[in-house]
Amino acid sequence: MKASDEAGEVRQGEELPREAIDSYLKTLQPTLLGIPNIRQFAGGASNLTYLVSYPEYDFILRRPPLGRKAKGAHDMKRESELMCALRPVYPYVPAVLGYTAIEGVGECYVMERMLGYIPRKDMPKGIELNPQETRQLCLNVIDRLIDLHQVDVAKAGLLHLGKGEGYIARQIHGWSERFMQAHTEDVGNFSSVMQWLKDKMPSKDNALCLIHNDYRFDNVVLDANNPFNVVGVLDWEMATLGDPLMDLGNSLAYWVQADDEPMMQMMRRQPTHLP
Repeated sequence: MKASDEAGEVRQGEELPREAIDSYLKTLQPTLLGIPNIRQFAGGASNLTYLVSYPEYDFILRRPPLGRKAKGAHDMKRESELMCALRPVYPYVPAVLGYTAIEGVGECYVMERMLGYIPRKDMPKGIELNPQETRQLCLNVIDRLIDLHQVDVAKAGLLHLGKGEGYIARQIHGWSERFMQAHTEDVGNFSSVMQWLKDKMPSKDNALCLIHNDYRFDNVVLDANNPFNVVGVLDWEMATLGDPLMDLGNSLAYWVQADDEPMMQMMRRQPTHLP
C-alpha cells in the first residue's frame, strides 16, 4: 500500500514540454539533478494536475484544461495567490513554490506534494474502518471545513475575493442562467425548480466567510500513519467568500449514505456509504 495518490501516463494531447518544465523547476530548486519524469493524475474534473518527479524531489504542477474556457475560470494566478495567503492561517493548504507561464503550457503553478491517502469512491486498499472509525473520519473531514469557515479573511488578506452580500442570490441566478443557455428541447424546462429555489432563498446570507466550494472526500489528504487525520485540502480554484451553509450543502450533495436509494448509490463518488 503506497501512501500517495497514484499518477498514471500523461493523456494524449495533454503532454508537458519536459525541457521547459525542467528549466523552470531548476530556477526554484537549483540543486535538482537529471531530467524529470512526468506523470498525470486522473482525478479532478477541471484543472490538469501532474506529478513531476526527480530522484530526490517530487513536485505537483497544475495548469488549466485545454480548449475554450469561461471568462474568469481556471485562473492559476488567483488560485496560487489564494493558497499562499491562506496557508499561514490554514495549514492544510499545500505550499505553493512558484507561479509562471511556460510556452506550450500557459499559466501554471507548482506546489509541494502532500503524501497521504486521497479517499475516492472507496477507501484505499488496506484501510478498513469499523463504524466508530468511519464516524470519526467523517467528523474530522467536516471539522476541517468548519476551521476554514472560521478563518479571519481580513487578516489573511482575502477580502478582495468577495462580491459582498447576495452570494446565494447570485448562485441561484447563475445556475438558472447556465441551465437555460444549455437547454435543449428534449429536456424539461425545470421552471418549477428554478421558481422553487427563488421562493425558498433566504432574504439575506447567513454569514460571509471563506468557502471552498468543492469540498469533498477526494479533495482531502489523509495522514499516511493515521487515516482519520486530515493533513491536506486540495483544489482551491473555486474558493471565494460566501455563505458557509452553501459550502456545507455542496459537500452534502456528494454525501451518499448506505441507506440512500439505489439510484443515489450509482452516483456515489466517495466512501460515505460505509456503516
